[in-house]
Amino acid sequence: MPVKLKASQKIRDRATGKTRTEHYYLKCMTLKELNDYIESSSAKKKVIQKCKNEITKRRKK
Repeated sequence: MPVKLKASQKIRDRATGKTRTEHYYLKCMTLKELNDYIESSSAKKKVIQKCKNEITKRRKK
């Protein structure tokens, strides 16, 4: 399973009433977003480590 930043959300479109699921996978985030999350004050240590692992994984390629 891919690593997630936070839990998935169901977003409901007010105009049509349809719902869509938005996933927060680390593989879909940009490097800038990952670095911004690491530097934020509200970041949890466990998630910070997940972000760092994703950054090192991308730099190896």
